[in-house]
Amino acid sequence: MTRIIAGKARGARLAVPAAGTRPTSDRVRESLFGALESVDAFTGARVLDLYAGSGALGLESLSRGAASADLVEHGRAAASVVRRNAAIVAKAGGLSTARVHESTVRSFLQRAAGTFDLVFSDPPYDLADDAMTADLMALAPLLSADALVIIERARRSTPPELAAAGLDLIREKTYGDTTLWWAEPATTQPDAESQSR
Repeated sequence: MTRIIAGKARGARLAVPAAGTRPTSDRVRESLFGALESVDAFTGARVLDLYAGSGALGLESLSRGAASADLVEHGRAAASVVRRNAAIVAKAGGLSTARVHESTVRSFLQRAAGTFDLVFSDPPYDLADDAMTADLMALAPLLSADALVIIERARRSTPPELAAAGLDLIREKTYGDTTLWWAEPATTQPDAESQSR
C-alpha cells in the first residue's frame, strides 16, 4: 500500500500490484515530487506515466495540479489496479479521472496524439537497453518544447541513450539502488544538425 503525498487527493491510499511491477519508493517519490514542485512542473501539465505499475507517479501529479494524466501499463492485473487507483484519486480529490491504457509502451506511443509536458518512464529492470532507447525515440515526437522526462532505473543499469532520442540530460540523482535521470528535448535535434552539414 502507498499513498498520495500531497495535493487535493493527499492521503488517498493506492493499491500496489501483487507482482510484476517495481513501485517507486516513498523516499524517492517525495524527493522527486518536491524537486518537480520547485520548478512548477505540475500546474496545467499533460502528464504521461509509462510502465505505470500502480499509477502512483501520474496520479500524484494529478493531485498536485496536472491537467491530465495518461497511465500506460501492459500487464492486465496491474492495469486493473491502476484503474481502481485512478478512481480512488479522482473521488478523493474531486479530480478528473486519469486515462488508463492497457497497452505496451511502444504501441501506445505509436498511436498517441497530442503532446505531453511531463513524462515518467520507470521500465522494469529486465527491459533491454535497446528496447528502452526505441521507446524513448517513439516518445520524442510527443513532447512539448519545454517537456521534462524523468527516467527511473536501477543504479547498476546502463544510462539511457538520451541523445538518440533527441534528449539532453539536465540532472542525475541516485537514491540507494535507484537512479533518476531528468531530460528535456535537445535544443538541436540530431536529424536537423546532420542535415545542416
